[in-house]
Amino acid sequence: MTETTPALQALEQTDLHYEVTRHGPVSSLEEAAAARGLEPDRLIKTMVVRRGTGDYLFVLVPGSRSISWPKLRALLGVNRLSMPDAEKAKEVTGYARGTITPFGATTAWPVVADSRLAGQRVSIGGGGHGFGVTLAGDDLLAHLDATVADVTESA
Repeated sequence: MTETTPALQALEQTDLHYEVTRHGPVSSLEEAAAARGLEPDRLIKTMVVRRGTGDYLFVLVPGSRSISWPKLRALLGVNRLSMPDAEKAKEVTGYARGTITPFGATTAWPVVADSRLAGQRVSIGGGGHGFGVTLAGDDLLAHLDATVADVTESA
């Protein structure tokens, strides 16, 4: 399979050590994790969050967890956050929902990552359905200059 994505092209320009896994369609977090040879919590969901008009950020969330809105608001020092609809998310990232990743996004929005990703081998989306990029979580967080904090809760 020779298909590529903006994310994979962006990764090729880095010095990160990573492995690309291409797999067929998956219908659950567990299937995606199995296809990438990792536990479900080592799969990262990349969420795009709106702080204000024209102001977004990426939030990296372990697979079986969800954003804790009170924790994220406190970290960012804001009273209100929201998630854009699918059309706006694609407009501000260049990716459709389910394929969003900070790599190769149309804008290099700030990144907040849940602290549970540190010290782990993780897999983040490769910018298309059926693409995963597996690498050391610490390398990912450093490369993205992520703000690392406890910003999730059990789903």
